[in-house]
Amino acid sequence: MRRSEIEGLLPGVFQRTIRPGSPLAGILEAMAALHAPDEAVLADLPSFLSPYGTPDEFVAYLASWVDLGRLLAGSPEEVDAATFSAPPIASGLGRLRELIAAAAELSRWRGTARGLVLFLETATGVAGFEVDEHVTDEQGRQRPFHIRVRVPNEAMPYRRLIIEIVEMEKPAYATWEMGEGA
Repeated sequence: MRRSEIEGLLPGVFQRTIRPGSPLAGILEAMAALHAPDEAVLADLPSFLSPYGTPDEFVAYLASWVDLGRLLAGSPEEVDAATFSAPPIASGLGRLRELIAAAAELSRWRGTARGLVLFLETATGVAGFEVDEHVTDEQGRQRPFHIRVRVPNEAMPYRRLIIEIVEMEKPAYATWEMGEGA
């Protein structure tokens, strides 16, 4: 708030006694200065809610709003001792921003092969994932409620992230296996 706005909130007896250089005038200036940083944030609030415009420090918090916080839980050895924070996700902060932007579409297709492929490709930045819903056993019989996720070789550095995503996004009743070289 500006000094004049704060001044308008004071009782009339205080408003009449404000003079330049008086202690009350100094207090009003200090109050206005204390409000300035918060008001700057509020004036720029829409950029904080955009996955592409929000500051790096706010991305993980924004991810938790769209149910992606479960990807952020790092192991204790991954926590930075200086900041007490875990890295966002293995594929980087930019990929996390993409996941936040795609959250509505990911939610729409959750529990489907299409949704799983979309999630994996968005999270890793690598195209070419495949979900085989008709997996057969050694005798050639179809394995019910079992899927095979074929992972492109370029995505293998993100193996741990891929496993975490598949475990979260596959239907609860389904089992799965990872196949390489999609």
